[in-house]
Amino acid sequence: MTQQQDTTNAQPITNTAAKVWFITGTSRGFGRVWAEAALRRGDKVAATARSLDSIADLTETYGDNVLTLALDVTQPDQVKTAVEQAHAHFGRLDIVFNNAGYSLVGTIEEASADDIRALYETNVLGPVSVIQAALPLLRAQGGGHILGTSSNLGHVTLPVIGYYCSSKWAFEAIHESLAAEVKPFGINVTIIEPGAYATEFGSQESLKFAQPLDLYAGFKDQFFQGLRTMERGDPAATPEALFSVVDTENPPLRFFLGSHNLPWVRAAYAERMATWEAWEAISNAAQGGAK
Repeated sequence: MTQQQDTTNAQPITNTAAKVWFITGTSRGFGRVWAEAALRRGDKVAATARSLDSIADLTETYGDNVLTLALDVTQPDQVKTAVEQAHAHFGRLDIVFNNAGYSLVGTIEEASADDIRALYETNVLGPVSVIQAALPLLRAQGGGHILGTSSNLGHVTLPVIGYYCSSKWAFEAIHESLAAEVKPFGINVTIIEPGAYATEFGSQESLKFAQPLDLYAGFKDQFFQGLRTMERGDPAATPEALFSVVDTENPPLRFFLGSHNLPWVRAAYAERMATWEAWEAISNAAQGGAK
């Protein structure tokens, strides 16, 4: 497994010089919270969203410290133009932050190929377009930090949003491979993994729904009732943790946001290890003789 720091010493050595951020999905949710927090601390931000109107107020409030750009991450040419425009405007990009995304609600049987394809266009291929556009610029300037918003659901899954979970598993794998590939160029990679937070992510604007089948109606009602009673974190409590990650000289590859993630993931991996170990003898026998 790729690692970027000695985990025996997790205390960050901070570098608090003003930074330049490029952030996707800043119209609402974490993207909005983090963009404004970075601006308030004196950093500069290229804030992007599909609709410029949704982020126009950032310019009114933060003036020349913010550059607002219309960006649909599913359009690679538009992505390349936006990344290059932001770099030219500010002279550098210290942090490239893939945050845009949405969740597809539907069982594995319900979702159509078009539903799944559209989800991956935004949640997986969109971030790849941003990364591929940014890497030549980051190499040329001698380094940078690529961040991506994943989820604790990049390690565990839930029913009804299984395709969303799968997009985050793909997102995690891509970024882990990326971290090893770009480390020689002085580029760091961190996957930000929030748990459940009281953001607009659960709003109609951040959800798409597969065509429902009646036979799953009761199951989904029960699932959504569980979600409604889930304890959610305060998004306003997250910026300082995020700044700790981007200000340290040795950022982690993965970083949980929230207190519920680690116990859940720890239990899931313990169960997986127990299963693999229970079947170890049969698995080993399938190796066959040495060739």
